[in-house]
Amino acid sequence: MADCIFCKIAKREIPSDVVYEDESTLAFLDISPASLGHTLVIPKAHAETLEKLNEKDLKSLIITVQKISKAISKISEGYNVLQNNKEVAGQIVHHAHFHIIPRKHGDGIHFNRPNPKFSEKETRQIIERIKTLLK
Repeated sequence: MADCIFCKIAKREIPSDVVYEDESTLAFLDISPASLGHTLVIPKAHAETLEKLNEKDLKSLIITVQKISKAISKISEGYNVLQNNKEVAGQIVHHAHFHIIPRKHGDGIHFNRPNPKFSEKETRQIIERIKTLLK
């Protein structure tokens, strides 16, 4: 996509701190990191969200996510892998990507929050809706 910042990074039109590249993926440091080493992994082909990726690009992407995660695990006490789809979920750049965030005890990064409770009826209804949509 012509005006997508991640497409421009993949084409080397915009500089980035690349940590890994292969034929179909690119991994580079986030310009607004949650922690030192916070890495983004993108497919070079544009797809706005995860479900819009074709199977080949998705496989390549997740293999690269695993490679980067293995490296990050050697320099951190743990790590988060995050992937947001659409603005309501926190997606800022409309190009599918994964965040790999190195973690250490006491780093101040928090994802804990109270979780909502759902009734048995609501749970059964959503299970059926999802199953129907998978057909």
